[in-house]
Amino acid sequence: MPINEILAIIMFVSVCLTLLGGFPVAFTLAGTGLIFASIGWAFGVFDFSLFGAMPSRIFGTAMTNEVLVAVPLFVFMGVMLERSKVAEELLDAMGMLFGSLRGGLGISVAVVGALLAASTGIVGATVVTMGLLSLPTMLKRGYSPSLSCGTICAAGTLGQIIPPSIVLVLLGDQISNAYIDAQRAIGNWSPEPISVGDLFAGALIPGMMLVGMYIGYQILMAWLKPETSPAIPAEELMVDGLMGRILHALVPPIVLIVSVLGSILAGVATPTEAAAVGAVGSLMLAGLRFNEGRGKAIIIGGIGLVIMLILSNVYDLRMSRDEIPSMDLVAIIATLGCTGLLIWGLITSVKRVLETKAPGSDDPIIYEVVRTTMEISAMVFVILIGAGVFSLVFRGLGGDDLVHEILSNLPGGKWGAILVVMVVMFFLGFILDFIEITFVVVPIVAPVLLRMDIDPVWLGIMMAMNLQTSFLTPPFGFALFYLRGVAPPSVKTGDIYRGVMPFVAIQLIGLLLLATFPALATWLPTVIFD
Repeated sequence: MPINEILAIIMFVSVCLTLLGGFPVAFTLAGTGLIFASIGWAFGVFDFSLFGAMPSRIFGTAMTNEVLVAVPLFVFMGVMLERSKVAEELLDAMGMLFGSLRGGLGISVAVVGALLAASTGIVGATVVTMGLLSLPTMLKRGYSPSLSCGTICAAGTLGQIIPPSIVLVLLGDQISNAYIDAQRAIGNWSPEPISVGDLFAGALIPGMMLVGMYIGYQILMAWLKPETSPAIPAEELMVDGLMGRILHALVPPIVLIVSVLGSILAGVATPTEAAAVGAVGSLMLAGLRFNEGRGKAIIIGGIGLVIMLILSNVYDLRMSRDEIPSMDLVAIIATLGCTGLLIWGLITSVKRVLETKAPGSDDPIIYEVVRTTMEISAMVFVILIGAGVFSLVFRGLGGDDLVHEILSNLPGGKWGAILVVMVVMFFLGFILDFIEITFVVVPIVAPVLLRMDIDPVWLGIMMAMNLQTSFLTPPFGFALFYLRGVAPPSVKTGDIYRGVMPFVAIQLIGLLLLATFPALATWLPTVIFD
């Protein structure tokens, strides 16, 4: 084997071992790349002039890429919803709705996990929030500690696969670039583009399938082992205005979800534009939650936002035209009026979040939300730069050719290659976060796989579901550590591990179904986007 390929292999192994040591991810990726670039240059197998492409690569991927603008917007949306107590109210309402059934609290956690996934898309925050809110309640009601922990971990990781997921935003951008590279390599210079919206649509059915399987497992356990998930006595659930409380908890986040996802799937907005709608909607929802006694302006502003989305889908609102039909003109005037209502609602919401203090702090809650959004977004983009250095050196050492040769010569053709890539990504998910895997591994393996006549949307959803499974799998699954950090001392680590194993099996069944029936991921994007 040539020295450059040996260096590429050692380089990949070294970065994994260094990350296991707890070193910062971005600096580990960039530092490892620079070290092996120097070693390769010393052996005469790497040309330092390749680094001349780094400024343009960074500018093109991190500065002018409109898709990645959606990342801080979706993060802001998720953090704001988390701070505005939406999860707490949803769990209370769903507990009242399903609590009289055996396994009802487990069903409630699965449903709320799906709603939070579609609202926030932040896995760690969802697991921690539901662990703090629902785990003590489930244990108090006599639920098995292992079943409770497994349910919360599994429901919390739905943010990996149910859109609008940050995983899908980042993965969609990388899959799109890899698909274009693969098509050009086989001589197609005008390929059909793959968008984040395609992955959002492709993930809906697999995501809902997993939610259904989680709920089915809860029902099965309640039937086979009633003592693990007892029902709440009916008299404890007899409260006045139950339906009103349920609607109060459900309607605002569902309207926000429909506005964000609906605008993408209907073709009204790009994911970045929809993320802006979500950020505005979460701010207004927080303002409403912090002072519901005077929510008229915010409700009217929210209605104005929904009307604007509908009008933009039905009418042509462009004003830079020589002739504007009368109905379009009426729609433009109505949209301008709705814009005024939206500004009124936004100003009211901003005042509310500025007046509300963060728990345990004298700063307004908006400061904490913006600070967290900045930290997460900065982490994503710094890792993107570090991964760019690593990938550049890996390719400069011929690592991409080595990967192509290995995957192309595996027994079983494309299915053998897919199996190996999925297994490698699964185990890497124990030590690397989805961001590192998306920016480091996907650009290396995806172009090779996509040359084998594999649907890019299906491949992206398979990768996302695979990463979700590794998030759950003992002993290194990230979701397990999130829950361990907030679980009461009475809950043992063994309880968490035992509880998640059935859900890992459900995830693997879901992966197998998706591999067997690719239409689960490809049918909806085809119908929606033709």
